Amino acid sequence: MTDFAGIDDQLRVAKERVRHLEHLTRQRGALTGQIQQVRQAIVDLTPRLAEEEQDVVRLESGFVGFLAKLAGSKEERLAQERIEAEAVRQRLHGHRLRLSALEGDLEGIDAERVALEAAPGEYARLLGEKERLLIELDGDPRGRDLAELASTLGDLTADLHEHEEARKAGMAAGAELAHVLDRLNSARGASTWDMFGGGVLADSIERNRLQQADEAAWRAQRALDVFARELADVGVMANPRLPEVDTRWFVDTFFDNIVTDVMKHHRITGTHDAVAQAAQWVEETVASISRRTAELSSECALLQARRDALLAPGP
Repeated sequence: MTDFAGIDDQLRVAKERVRHLEHLTRQRGALTGQIQQVRQAIVDLTPRLAEEEQDVVRLESGFVGFLAKLAGSKEERLAQERIEAEAVRQRLHGHRLRLSALEGDLEGIDAERVALEAAPGEYARLLGEKERLLIELDGDPRGRDLAELASTLGDLTADLHEHEEARKAGMAAGAELAHVLDRLNSARGASTWDMFGGGVLADSIERNRLQQADEAAWRAQRALDVFARELADVGVMANPRLPEVDTRWFVDTFFDNIVTDVMKHHRITGTHDAVAQAAQWVEETVASISRRTAELSSECALLQARRDALLAPGP
């Protein structure tokens, strides 16, 4: 019997390259959607920031500020407007950084796709060679079985790789979300202390932890973006995002006495609960993918054993 091991190995590698090209194409589609989403957020936030900054200017030197001063409320209103402006500014900055990262991912995917342009043609050529060898076998049924096995094994191997990539991306997202929760837990503890007279030290710790939580939240969103693209590649359509929350609690601490300690504590708790829900969804999704990964691994092992038996020399 003709030795199929060599050409089957070539076919499997070629098919993996074709599947990887398909994988990149699907990821590019999901990535393009993410980029459009972030660009729209930037478009929406840019005029909002201009409006908030204009409100600050009006209170600082305009007629509105003069009236507020007469009413004895200028400083309070000015501080609040600055809070609003800073919150929008931070949100806009975060989305711009996120867009830059996504556009970098797009460049990397496009570069990989260019390197794989010849993969479909090479796979077709190898299939033609395999067909020629099958014809030469003059009806040996093992040849046909091996051809079918090679095709099925190639698909399963690619599926296994894609599920493993999704699992790893989910674990990375879960780790980032855990860091956000850790910072929020610490901030919540400091906030509780502050409510019971923790003073300047508690306020300082709370401010520091909230700043760290804000930075961690953007890193977590980045990991969720990657996870979403890997999920799309295994047929799971999702758009996991950290919930839209009132991010002013990240800057309220710079303007003490404007927002009460109790309100800040409630905001921190609410944000913690929302992030915890996102973390739970990631954990459950990763568990589901892990189960499917184990199933695919078993199927691949069974097919490989069957192929080895067909290729084994006769007695």
